[in-house]
Amino acid sequence: MKIWNLTEDELEQLGARHTAAEIYGQPALWRKVYEKVSAEKGRISAFLQKATRHQCLRVVLTGAGTSAYIGLSLTGVFSRHVKKFTTAIPTTDLVTHAHDYLDRQTPTLLISFARSGNSPESVAAAAITDSFCDTVYHLIITCDANGALANFGTTSEKLVFVLPSEANDQSLAMTGSYSGMLLAGLLIGRLHELEKLPPQVEILETYAGKLLNSCWGDIKMLADIGFQRAVFLGSGPMYGTAIESQLKLQELTDGKIICKHDSFLGFRHGPKAVVDEKTLVFFLFSNNSHVLKYERDLVKAMGNGHKALCQAGLMETAENLPNLDHTFSLSEDVKHLEEEFLPVVSILPAQMLGFFKSLQLGLSPDRPSVSGAISRVVEGVVIYPFEQ
Repeated sequence: MKIWNLTEDELEQLGARHTAAEIYGQPALWRKVYEKVSAEKGRISAFLQKATRHQCLRVVLTGAGTSAYIGLSLTGVFSRHVKKFTTAIPTTDLVTHAHDYLDRQTPTLLISFARSGNSPESVAAAAITDSFCDTVYHLIITCDANGALANFGTTSEKLVFVLPSEANDQSLAMTGSYSGMLLAGLLIGRLHELEKLPPQVEILETYAGKLLNSCWGDIKMLADIGFQRAVFLGSGPMYGTAIESQLKLQELTDGKIICKHDSFLGFRHGPKAVVDEKTLVFFLFSNNSHVLKYERDLVKAMGNGHKALCQAGLMETAENLPNLDHTFSLSEDVKHLEEEFLPVVSILPAQMLGFFKSLQLGLSPDRPSVSGAISRVVEGVVIYPFEQ
């Protein structure tokens, strides 16, 4: 089987086999994620009922790096559907400044996202939460049943949801693990209406199929232009996608492409100064009509100041925005996807862009870090006892 006109042997020689397969395999993975959440709905529901019986329960979404960005896209989902105050706090912040985020008397549902769960901060954040809060519920969403986080020992209530094995990426950069855990978290946040959500998952698969099979040539052409900087913009749940997008391109190019992120409105307040004639600006548009008004205005304002080398945008349905050099529309029909689901598929362009740019720079996408500065699992972090 070929992926983007590359045979398995060619991908192997390029050091790109895992990354290509993991990006390309996401639509099939998403269906399996839905099936697994559905199969385990009973035990997940019983666990959540125990936690949410606390009137003043606080939900904390946590993870490190890519896994932390999942929480940024899900805070609204849990706030609206679980109806509890929800915040996203990276494990890397909890480990150093737990006293700024945790309260002993506030019951806490800690939802931890981790691909392997072997990063030092993963278990440390869970243990610190146990020590800082009298009542803790641990929901661990991970891709590795054998990881340290999945096997974390605690006297608190704990539930581990392990994604299908395909989600446990072998490549350095998280791709299917990210979108798979994001979808799992979204479905768990809306567990009470899980039976109504298959049409949303089907639309995700359709949209991903278009990007992977019909748009890949245009994304490759975008990767081939000579940009040296890239900026990704997203609003609301797409803000987390913008952060993950810039990280994915920067990781897969071993830092040769310097990347930034922001919200559409936030970009006006100073960060827009980063744009120059060697910058790619990529807009991740919402499909919420109210939000789109602000996003269209920002695109129009991009004509002021330094001009970017290229401006591209991903949108659910085609928008007439003359300042864009490239547009990728997911549907030719009226919009069908709920905004909460949009981040799951909207990460694909950055993953593909990073893959093709990595190859163009002569790197191996599976292991792009020539210097070894970054690795699949973070190493060398010493966890020190917290003095309360």
